[in-house]
Amino acid sequence: MSGRTDWAVADSVVVGAGVVGLAVARRLALAGRDVVVLEAADAIGTETSSRNSEVIHAGIYYPTGSLKARLCVEGKEALYAYCAARGVPAKRLGKLIVATGAKEEEGLAALQAKAAANGVFDLAWLTPAEVARIEPAIRCTAALLSPSTGILDSHAYMLSLQGEAEAAGAAIAFETPLLGARPAGGGIEIETGGAAPMRLSCDLLVNCAGLDAPALSRRIEGVAAARVPTPYLAKGSYFTLAGRAPFQRLIYPMPEPGGLGVHVTLDMAGQARFGPDVEWVSERRYEVDPRRAEKFYAAIRAYWPGLPDGALQPGYSGIRPKIGGPKAPAADFVIQGPAETGLSGYAALYGIESPGLTASLALADALVAKLGIDEGK
Repeated sequence: MSGRTDWAVADSVVVGAGVVGLAVARRLALAGRDVVVLEAADAIGTETSSRNSEVIHAGIYYPTGSLKARLCVEGKEALYAYCAARGVPAKRLGKLIVATGAKEEEGLAALQAKAAANGVFDLAWLTPAEVARIEPAIRCTAALLSPSTGILDSHAYMLSLQGEAEAAGAAIAFETPLLGARPAGGGIEIETGGAAPMRLSCDLLVNCAGLDAPALSRRIEGVAAARVPTPYLAKGSYFTLAGRAPFQRLIYPMPEPGGLGVHVTLDMAGQARFGPDVEWVSERRYEVDPRRAEKFYAAIRAYWPGLPDGALQPGYSGIRPKIGGPKAPAADFVIQGPAETGLSGYAALYGIESPGLTASLALADALVAKLGIDEGK
């Protein structure tokens, strides 16, 4: 850092213009804060936020009492209400979680109990005959119907968050990576890179950098290094279905370590995609290996035996910003305020993988509450 005194001043700086960063920026701006968003890319939501299944999750899978469970349930209803009020495309399609044998049925019953403990009481147990009436292409021994699961147009949602944040006075600086920061004069001084480098002084710096969040914290002087989690990259690939899908709902198998299994999701136009799988990687590479289709066919045919040969086409991939490795239990969301980061005026969010999209509005509320900022939505 240069130690210059001619710094531009911003009340609050948010790093990252993905869905969570935009939700946080909007929330802070609506609370009356002067907000600047720093985004290293040239557009909003270019990484994790644009490389997911666009599912609005119900809150079924997460450990009871966890932030993921609580904020998913709260965020789901807030997100449906937000989309309805602003014309953001969203549909409560519902989903089936299917079991294909007695052992999986035991797991299905455990999921139903966990969902109820998390405040999700609308799941219905279906027999194979009941499933056949609503999704005749599916083969299973039992299923749970989740009527509150749905989909949305995530880009339209992010555009709406951006528009509301900017209407409330927030500004977004694209192609502006944060190079470093340090405490100074009761606030935080920031230096950025890019074609138009900036020097900013702020009272509040919020790290919503997703995959880059741990690395960003390590570039900030005064942050307690022991509180910064180790990042792990779990790649998930998607394959699209050639032709029209025979499903009206989302179809999920039982979850697997690191993810929810190769499931069927539908976009707003009804196009089906399958995935994501789980591939632990050491670097960010987003190409989809066509050879992975072999495992997809096997996984999908366990519940949709009629999947035709040659019907899967490589789609896209995303990387989950995990803070727990392959052999560790799934980590919870981490929301750190100054007491946890060790730096006055610095907050950081780590491990915001699924259900981060669903929980985005609730995550923003939780951060604001943690920071003790006056209410306002």
